[in-house]
Amino acid sequence: MTEARESAGPQALRAPGTPCWVSLMAHRLTATEEFYGELFGWEFRPGPQQLGPYVRALLDGREVAGMGQLPPENRLPIAWTPYLASADVDRTAEAVRLCGGTVAVGPLDAAEAGRLAIAADPSGAVFGIWQAPAHLAPAITGVPGTPVWNELLTFETESVAKFYVSVFGYETEPVVSAGFDYMTLCVGGRPVAGLHGVGHGLPRDRGPYWGTYFEVADTAETLRQVTVLGGRIVRTAHDSAHGRVATVADPEGAVFSVIQDPR
Repeated sequence: MTEARESAGPQALRAPGTPCWVSLMAHRLTATEEFYGELFGWEFRPGPQQLGPYVRALLDGREVAGMGQLPPENRLPIAWTPYLASADVDRTAEAVRLCGGTVAVGPLDAAEAGRLAIAADPSGAVFGIWQAPAHLAPAITGVPGTPVWNELLTFETESVAKFYVSVFGYETEPVVSAGFDYMTLCVGGRPVAGLHGVGHGLPRDRGPYWGTYFEVADTAETLRQVTVLGGRIVRTAHDSAHGRVATVADPEGAVFSVIQDPR
């Protein structure tokens, strides 16, 4: 995770296959803004409305993430969704279909933000595809309150890795030292995302899904804030090779992880 952050400049964040945006669709958008605004210090401004009410989250005036409002009848799990960069969304969407995935939304234009699609891999894990215009500044990264890593929790990594390699051209790097089924996806030799095979450890009502890690200054303080603000702790804080990490859920149930840089 740390290596990816340190080597990612503005151009690297636009390289095809690189996670370049995260977005959350919730039922109670105003309450969701209040939760994340208090937790991460985000401010909000209106964003593209092609898929309904949507806001962009900002930190120190720079874009960090997006949030939209789901229709009341939509009962899909509330979840953070990473968007993977593409030089041609239409071509990438076609590759998704040819490789056994599905495209649920788009491709469509999102005003000045560019062109996007929402897809799922053959196991059902949802992700976005985003073609940003050259003039648009990349989202801010590398400071507390920003996304630092995206990781797919799936049944096993080998077969699903073939899908992502075929669609986005990733290089793969098995993490043998981890002692479990883990694979890193790389772009130009730089790690950009992870695949974690957990077998039957996936929630029965969820299936495979992408998870987002946000950097925080103090994991313990963040967990305290999460509970005060109405969220819950899914996995208590523990030390990892990349820092002290914990998994939490917001008041609507969207699961995400927080990590404190050990430096």
